[in-house]
Amino acid sequence: MENLKKAYIAGGCFWGMEDLFRVRPGVVDTEVGYIGGVNENPTYENHPGHAEGIEITYDTRQTSFKELLDYFFRVHDPTTVDRQGNDKGSSYRSAVFIQNDEEKQITEEVIKIVNESGRWNGPVVTQLEPAAHFWPAEGYHQDYLVKNPNGYTCHFERFGTFL
Repeated sequence: MENLKKAYIAGGCFWGMEDLFRVRPGVVDTEVGYIGGVNENPTYENHPGHAEGIEITYDTRQTSFKELLDYFFRVHDPTTVDRQGNDKGSSYRSAVFIQNDEEKQITEEVIKIVNESGRWNGPVVTQLEPAAHFWPAEGYHQDYLVKNPNGYTCHFERFGTFL
C-alpha cells in the first residue's frame, strides 16, 4: 500500500485525540500508545518521559500530513506546556514526532500559520521531537471513547481550518 503513511502526534490524553482523528477523511486507522520516553514496553502505570500519543495511518490520496496537522492544532491547545484540560505532566505534552526533513518543514510551516492567525491566546509550544519507537497502549485504552461514550475528553474542534 504505497499510498499509506503514518504520522505520530501527541496532544494530551490519547483517548480524545484518537476519537476525533479516527473519523477524519483519509484516516484509515488510529492506535493510541506511548512515544518519546525512556523505557521499553511502557505501560499506563510506567511510561517515564513518554507522551500519550497516537499513530495515525492515512491515505495520501485523500489527505496530507499538512491537513492532519491543521486539524491537530484545532482540536487541542498547543499553547500550554505539559497540560491539556485536567491532565498535567509531560505525558500530556503537545508534540509532533518528526520522521524526516519534509515533515519537519511542514510542521514548522503549519506552526507559523497557526501563530500568525492569532486564534490562540499565546504562541504554539508544541515540541518537534525525533520519531521514536511507538509502543501501543493496553487494549482497554484502544478505542476507549467508542467503548465508553461518556468518558472524559478535553478535545474538540475549536476553529475552522488554518489553511
